[in-house]
Amino acid sequence: MSEFTEALESALNSLEALRCESDNPPRASRAAMARLQAAVPAPNEPRQDDNSTRLAAIAQRVAICRLCPHLASSRTQTVFGVGNSNAELMFIGEAPGADEDREGEPFVGRAGQLLTRIIAAMGFTRDDVYIANVLKCRPDMPAGAPGNRRPTPAEMETCLPYLTEQIEIIRPRVLVALGATAVEGLLRIREPVGRLRGRWHACRETPLMITFHPSYLLRNQGKTEKRKVWEDMLLVLERLERPISEKQRNFFR
Repeated sequence: MSEFTEALESALNSLEALRCESDNPPRASRAAMARLQAAVPAPNEPRQDDNSTRLAAIAQRVAICRLCPHLASSRTQTVFGVGNSNAELMFIGEAPGADEDREGEPFVGRAGQLLTRIIAAMGFTRDDVYIANVLKCRPDMPAGAPGNRRPTPAEMETCLPYLTEQIEIIRPRVLVALGATAVEGLLRIREPVGRLRGRWHACRETPLMITFHPSYLLRNQGKTEKRKVWEDMLLVLERLERPISEKQRNFFR
């Protein structure tokens, strides 16, 4: 029996009970209405399976996307996103690298391993949050060339609607933009992260915290830079009304 059928049967039973409860009609009416409201799910309330299904449908569209023919021809596979489809916290990077292109999952290389440690220090797991990129394909590189290149503004503009749909479905309480390229894709501004981090912004009315990309910390391993990123994450925890231990507050001091 479907959820809707069960709710309808319960509602009919409630109405029948209302006709039989003649000793105190007002109270009976209230009781029947309470049973009816409990039986019928709120129409706009997101459910984990609904969100997962909707995200999976977008992922299928992304997997066959050829809006950027040069990226479609060079990628191994698209990298859609991973995590909790009802996450209250969503991390957004710039684009897949070689490891992500091979694995089909965002942030699985060295920078991704560092991000996972940051998430764990915040008291989450990767399964608790959602992780995605502005670009779903690895930017193409000349044959045999090492490293990764930044996505172009045109590539990000073309791919951004997919990310927008992800955000609208998940409806996180907080977004975290990792690095200047993610900021450019989300807000269409080009500013150094150092000028933008440490304070709240907004992306389509969702609170947005900007911080350095984990790859930046791999290149700049001083305690001062690590502390800056951690201060940003403490602001995120406060916004999410998460408990913060004294140990967490004193990281990298």
